[in-house]
Amino acid sequence: MYKLENLSKEFHEKENSIAAVKNVNLHIEKGEIFGIIGFSGAGKSTLVRCLNLLEVPTSGKVIFNGKNLMEISQTELRKYRQKIGMIFQSFNLLAQRNIVDNVCYPLEIAGVKKKEARKKALALLKLVGIEEKAKNYPSQLSGGQKQRVAIARALATDPDVLLCDEATSALDPITTTAILELLKEINQKLGVTIIIITHEMKVVQQICDSVAVMSEGTIVEQGAVKEIFATPESEITKRLVWDWNFDSRSMYYEEGDT
Repeated sequence: MYKLENLSKEFHEKENSIAAVKNVNLHIEKGEIFGIIGFSGAGKSTLVRCLNLLEVPTSGKVIFNGKNLMEISQTELRKYRQKIGMIFQSFNLLAQRNIVDNVCYPLEIAGVKKKEARKKALALLKLVGIEEKAKNYPSQLSGGQKQRVAIARALATDPDVLLCDEATSALDPITTTAILELLKEINQKLGVTIIIITHEMKVVQQICDSVAVMSEGTIVEQGAVKEIFATPESEITKRLVWDWNFDSRSMYYEEGDT
């Protein structure tokens, strides 16, 4: 599915150079739910934007479905991007379009006929459990509802993979759980590979099969989620697991006190 080889990304500001991603090597299997976690500034959002070349890597390879995206033309890249859906923390919905038209948007760009696009959009809204809001506008929806629309839109072009960049960070805990359960259901029903960028270990624990931990632009640890939680090796991973354990205990005591 995805294979990154010695991937690096540098940003240049005047005479300074900032290495956001440094020699990253990852292998993400088809059908997997893969987490990339780290504290703020770790480089994880830059890394996920390199996966579809929204950020062009400075060096290395981005191999998607056997093709190195660094070596293809812009025309080919546009075709490959149709197979890479993306959802964001800020939803990125079009305020002037109603919900069904938001989901239709990528289909319009792909040249799908209006009637066919609308039929597919309505089916996707049903899949994510929000078909009754088809004629509403984004301003009329809650955060969780907006993210469901964003997921439906990301699925419109039948992607092989969904890239989720802090997709639940703006949501409350109950809504976060519901959105993660929806993503898990989509993974199981449609076989879509899901890559989740997050700073929250509880997100990784709830949904991911495997995880890579980032710090200062590098991968410091990776493996099956159960193994990483049971025996974290790097100091960063230990901190992330500790914070998650502390939050879990705090939640337990709060519930027990009510």
